[in-house]
Amino acid sequence: MPETPIEHPYARLIALTQRAAMLAPQVGATTMAKSSGQEFSIVDNASVAGAFAASMTHLAQNPGVVAAFYHSAALNAMNAMWSMALPGAYSAQDRRFKDDAWDTMLMPKLAKETHVALEKAMNHLLSTLPEGSLDHQRTKFYTRQMLSALSPSNSAALNPTALKKALTSGGASLLDGFENLLEDLERGEGRLDITNTDREAFEVGKDLATTPGQVVYQNDLMQLIQYEPLTEKQNKRPMLFVPAWINKYYILDMRPDNSLVRHLVEQGHTVFVISWVNPTKAHADKSFEDYMKDGPLAALDAIEQATGEREANILGFCIGGILVTATLAWLAAKGDDRIKSATTLASMIDFTDVGEIGVFIDDNRVRALEAHMAETGYLENHHLQDMFSMLRENDLVWSSHVKHYLMGEKPSAFDLLYWNADSTRLPRDMLLWYLTEIYLANKLRQQGGLSMAGVPLDVSKIKTPMFVLATKDDHIAPWKSVYPTTQIVGGPVEFVLGASGHIAGVINPPRKKVKYGFWKANIQPDTPASWLEAAEYTQASWWEIWTEWLGKHGGARKVKARVPGDRELEVIEDAPGSYVGAH
Repeated sequence: MPETPIEHPYARLIALTQRAAMLAPQVGATTMAKSSGQEFSIVDNASVAGAFAASMTHLAQNPGVVAAFYHSAALNAMNAMWSMALPGAYSAQDRRFKDDAWDTMLMPKLAKETHVALEKAMNHLLSTLPEGSLDHQRTKFYTRQMLSALSPSNSAALNPTALKKALTSGGASLLDGFENLLEDLERGEGRLDITNTDREAFEVGKDLATTPGQVVYQNDLMQLIQYEPLTEKQNKRPMLFVPAWINKYYILDMRPDNSLVRHLVEQGHTVFVISWVNPTKAHADKSFEDYMKDGPLAALDAIEQATGEREANILGFCIGGILVTATLAWLAAKGDDRIKSATTLASMIDFTDVGEIGVFIDDNRVRALEAHMAETGYLENHHLQDMFSMLRENDLVWSSHVKHYLMGEKPSAFDLLYWNADSTRLPRDMLLWYLTEIYLANKLRQQGGLSMAGVPLDVSKIKTPMFVLATKDDHIAPWKSVYPTTQIVGGPVEFVLGASGHIAGVINPPRKKVKYGFWKANIQPDTPASWLEAAEYTQASWWEIWTEWLGKHGGARKVKARVPGDRELEVIEDAPGSYVGAH
């Protein structure tokens, strides 16, 4: 069999340069539209400029602080220079600089120590800005973005790991990185669509979302999946999962060994999951109220048809948990007690402190968003991806830049990141109402602050037993803002704090070597700090204590295992269904 000819490096460089030239007009147009404000961006340049102006004014009124900054910067710079003569005298412990060559090669070492010295001095200066001001919060956030971008680890000329690979590969790694960059720009049609995982490694329904089940109900907003039993007997009371509609439902059903759906089915539960539609312009007028009526309320009615059971348990993840809480308040106002236990995962109902994500959202940005969606009818998924990536810029942006563009590596297969990239659009009316009424005005926690379907909501009237999971390193739903649920709702609450973040802390199955543990306390004081002081850490999966709690609150009586389609609802199609694959 003849060998495949090896392409000459110069011929490859010419071919890549031609691709770049063809792509340049798209990149230029996209960049110009973003920078000029002609195209909507989640980052508001005017707000950022105003924030820096306000912070500079504050610092100008405190010259002693500024003088201390210059003194600290100078001292740190001297320490950096001193480290050249005495290795180890001033060492920066940072994953960006884990290669030993950062301490043995002169220029990379000097660049690293100088950059870390600048970061240290700047962070001290920013710490003097008053807490609670959105302008000062933005200044801190965007200064961090700039410092992260300026790290010498992001430079092909200074990163010793990239330099060594370029030399040992004869420059092939640089061409590979150039090609990776072009592929990301081509996929984004001029916008950089950063790849963090191998997008060809998985197929939904084949590698992910493989727990056997069938779609038994659908409407304009969702398909309802009923899973096939894995035990001869099942708990009498069925379980409904309500995922977020910012991404697709299968975060709850990844691979067999980390599927929360499969775990619960194996415990003898009849599990139903909502698979939300990926909205188009036709869904522009779908409201948050529609998500309640056509989501959990419609699902509960369908579950009763499918099982003959009026009572059910419910679980909501992220914004799905916010919807579940609103639904519980709505049902409480109606005197409807069919939900017997509720679980929320990484979900806030008090938006007093939303964390860093708040730098992106204010009244001005909502008005800009409204103008943008007047034409599209929805918010494109890449805006949310950009926002969430900036919350963890070194992990989700710059580490990929180094690996894929400087080192020329192809992204590895990682199921959670594959799901993260498979995001969805958000319909206009739902998003604007959610941001205005819940996110900015914080009306969900107010008695009668919101009305849905003509019913005022009061979450303090919720008497349903609740299991509330927060995660300690969550950048999207900060755990200290999830904790107030324990003080606001009117029923018993089991609060658990998982380690890690918004996704990894939730998808943390029981294994021989559990990656992340959890904190739990027997008391629920007024403040999260007091709770954490009283809490004990256990190196185990929260899934285990949750299923134990669910057994106490979820109705333990057993019935013959239920098969999808064996009662009033007919099977429409096999899981994962057609909504999950729609783009």
